[in-house]
Amino acid sequence: MSVSEHTTQKLVLASWVWMFPIKAFSKHITPAKSLTTKKVFDPLAPARQWLNTLAVDNPKKAHFLCQLIPAQCPFERDVQLFGRTLFHIPAMCKLNPLYEEVVGLRFRALCYLADECGEDITAYC
Repeated sequence: MSVSEHTTQKLVLASWVWMFPIKAFSKHITPAKSLTTKKVFDPLAPARQWLNTLAVDNPKKAHFLCQLIPAQCPFERDVQLFGRTLFHIPAMCKLNPLYEEVVGLRFRALCYLADECGEDITAYC
């Protein structure tokens, strides 16, 4: 099993676990407060599912994704005036609700290039 297949299975499994409510297996076992069976409305669930199941099966597509998605989280800055911090701009990855899925897609593209195509991916790291 290649690295990309293993990662894809883990990502799809992780998204599946969070999509469905967790139920107690026994009436004697009480789930933790975070594991209750409340259904939460998640409008981004279809986008998360689509990004997690997007197949990287073309070297051209993989190169495009690796160039498009940055390797590191974009800037995090403190805006200062006369030596005093006015405000803080958080890292952009903290503002993106689909950050984990996008990074997973980039990783799958890198794994495809390395495992299937045998290319050197150090230019994208």
